[in-house]
Amino acid sequence: MDTSTALLTDHYELTMLSSALADGTGDRPCVFEVFARRLPDGRRYGVVAGTARVLDAIADFTFTDAELAQLEATGVVDAQTLAWLADYSFGGDVDGYPEGELYFPGSPIMTVRGSFAEAVVLETLVLSILNHDSAIASAAARMSAAAHGRPIIEMGGRRTHEWAAVAAARAAYLAGFATTSNLEAGRRYGIPTRGTVAHAFMLLHDSEEAAFRAQVDKLGTDTTLLVDTYDITAGIETAVRVAGTELGAIRIDSGDVGVLARKAREQLDALGAKDTRIVVSGDLDEHAIAALRAEPVDAYGVGTSVVTGSGAPTAGMVYKLVEVDGRPVAKRSTHKESRGGRKSAVRRHKPTGTAIDEIIYATDGEAPEFGEHDRPLQIPMLRDGQPVDGLPTLDDARQRLRRGLVSLPWEGLKLSSGEPAVPTVFL
Repeated sequence: MDTSTALLTDHYELTMLSSALADGTGDRPCVFEVFARRLPDGRRYGVVAGTARVLDAIADFTFTDAELAQLEATGVVDAQTLAWLADYSFGGDVDGYPEGELYFPGSPIMTVRGSFAEAVVLETLVLSILNHDSAIASAAARMSAAAHGRPIIEMGGRRTHEWAAVAAARAAYLAGFATTSNLEAGRRYGIPTRGTVAHAFMLLHDSEEAAFRAQVDKLGTDTTLLVDTYDITAGIETAVRVAGTELGAIRIDSGDVGVLARKAREQLDALGAKDTRIVVSGDLDEHAIAALRAEPVDAYGVGTSVVTGSGAPTAGMVYKLVEVDGRPVAKRSTHKESRGGRKSAVRRHKPTGTAIDEIIYATDGEAPEFGEHDRPLQIPMLRDGQPVDGLPTLDDARQRLRRGLVSLPWEGLKLSSGEPAVPTVFL
């Protein structure tokens, strides 16, 4: 695949660029901000994800001969703009919320500073990554919280675009999922991968016992046997007979999994397989997982709901110009308003560690008095187009999110609709 990300953008970005270069405004220093005006319906917090992918994509946002030839052949831009693009690489600054940080309406999730020309062309690329990954991570975090410490495997690759599946696996892992079924995500991001068999493997064999025996012979008794291809009760009995009481796990992929898990636990215990785990899958989301909390389920497999954001496939983030030549600018359209000027943010906490407010203030204005329990939220990411040292890792992001969720007021973790868990205060 071509590594350039330059054409992962909208036509109008380059139309604006051409016009700005022609009238001389393209060199004006500007500040763009990424924020969400509101959270998706029913959500009380959002999770920032995709920042590291954004930084990689910006580094690859260069126009090779292939991209320039395409733009010239289709007449998207004129000769002046083509010449400018031939030398393009982003040389500005980026600050933002690190991955795994919680965000709320109005949070300045990412700040991009540079000339209008070099910053405006990044809009579509930045938003496509942050909107997708943050939507997945926000949904996955709710599922992880509902699972209450029980592991979840991400297995939604067949329910989305093949490359979106890789990004979704990363975002879900960031948000607390234990493993993924996606091997490319495992290779690219070091995420643990898991998988055994599907119903096709069971149907391939002349009997359920033959299928179980083939799997155990190859993978050992610690494997997970899929017991609901035919009759679950008979399947569990056969599974224990083949693998013995040391069988690692069974998986139930259909039906009323709560009731079936209860009956399966009773049957496994009666057969002496007291340590055999029960894994359930099949159209699970955070609400279904929460409803199963009291059931004897040891792990969950989640696919469609996580890769589609569990009903909110985009985080609704926007990329808005907020400052030109050091002067605040703002959009005033009804329902699409923005606040001018570059902004910074701090989250205030009680001495106990519970978050109280998200304070957003003008970076170049008078800063609020910081308290002992206040925590600045933005960190430097790029300076003069180059990554700063010590950027957080994927494992850092997982730990950050865990701490962030613990800091939320109790009602902020509810799955029911309500106000954002932490109010946003603009100074």
